[in-house]
Amino acid sequence: MDWLTEYKIPVGKTAKAVFDWLQDNLTWFFDGLAGALDALIAAILWVFQTPHPLVVVAVFVAITWAIQRNWKTPLLALAGLLFILNQGYWEETTESLTLVLSSCVVCMGLGVPIGIAAAHRPRLHATLAPVLDLMQTLPTFVYLIPAIVFFGIGMVPGLIATVIFVLPAPIRLTHLGVSSTPKPLLEAAEAFGATPRQTLWKVELPYALPQIMTGLNQTIMLSLSMVVIAALVGADGLGVPVVRALNQVNTALGFESGFIIVVVAILLDRILRVERRK
Repeated sequence: MDWLTEYKIPVGKTAKAVFDWLQDNLTWFFDGLAGALDALIAAILWVFQTPHPLVVVAVFVAITWAIQRNWKTPLLALAGLLFILNQGYWEETTESLTLVLSSCVVCMGLGVPIGIAAAHRPRLHATLAPVLDLMQTLPTFVYLIPAIVFFGIGMVPGLIATVIFVLPAPIRLTHLGVSSTPKPLLEAAEAFGATPRQTLWKVELPYALPQIMTGLNQTIMLSLSMVVIAALVGADGLGVPVVRALNQVNTALGFESGFIIVVVAILLDRILRVERRK
């Protein structure tokens, strides 16, 4: 079998050459992007950590009530957040929520317009499909390597790796929602003289809203699943105690921090299930 590996396709060398070229020629871009993302992270973190924790809890409960309009989900949110405070993981939880919300801002800001464009341009969708497949199937640890090369250690490389992994979800679900708009609705809008812009805003996006909200929910859940991996590149949050517990073989710390992640995931999932509002 030596003959088969003698002429090895230079996948790794090609990737390294591309990253080296990017690092040499686009340092200004990566520095500017890192500065913008740092400012976004700092702003969200300030909102979470400056007020008293009970004030933040009250705001979360109020937001939950405004979204769900029932007493059960706000009560669940109150109990979950008080449990986090009781366990002493409030600071780590706010850091993880900052990473999640930052990735939501970036992913939804990019994913929704790309999904709309792909729904209106079949060739663009056909081109994007293999790229999105690669982004979702490539091991997430691989994303950490270029993230460290371009952005160093900290929250920014963790956010970049998270965005690459999560971005396909809002793109696919937005495309699904817009492209599945019934033709009679589109024909009716065209018959009444609606422009393409009016058709998009008044017909397609309202019809696709459940799918877009599902994309937001998936973005949050997938971002939360990345907190442990992001901790490996210096990102703060709930992933740090999990990694520490793994290194120390500390069962108590591992179950504590892991259970807090589960609680946060359940709370975010229940709070954002707007399609089930009664």
